[in-house]
Amino acid sequence: MQIHQSAEDYLECILKLSKVRPVVRSIDIATEMNYSKPSISIAMKNLRLNGYINVDDCGFITLTDAGMEIAASIYERHLLFKKWFVFLGVDEKIAEEDACRIEHTLSAETFAALKKHINCVMEGNCGENASCVSK
Repeated sequence: MQIHQSAEDYLECILKLSKVRPVVRSIDIATEMNYSKPSISIAMKNLRLNGYINVDDCGFITLTDAGMEIAASIYERHLLFKKWFVFLGVDEKIAEEDACRIEHTLSAETFAALKKHINCVMEGNCGENASCVSK
């Protein structure tokens, strides 16, 4: 199922916050993303209705399996692209912003090929006949 970039951003934010906080609440997402509380409330309702998050009685937000799959995929893309751009000499702030834009637009096939190539180059073992270079 295809979801909007904004929903992917919310799911990614929930994942990132859950890595550094014991619980994630709407206010945490609003603060992190610099959005209004009402905007976050509407977004969380939509994510819950579509089966991407659960919200318990205390207002704690967790990702469902479907939400985690999307969030992890987007976050992996983000980390790889940011690391790659910084490796290429791009300023870290710009690398962060560009990674946010690119992470949503590539097909799975193109991302897999780029990931293979980027990892190969960054590990320094790509030669003319290296297996990481598709022909």
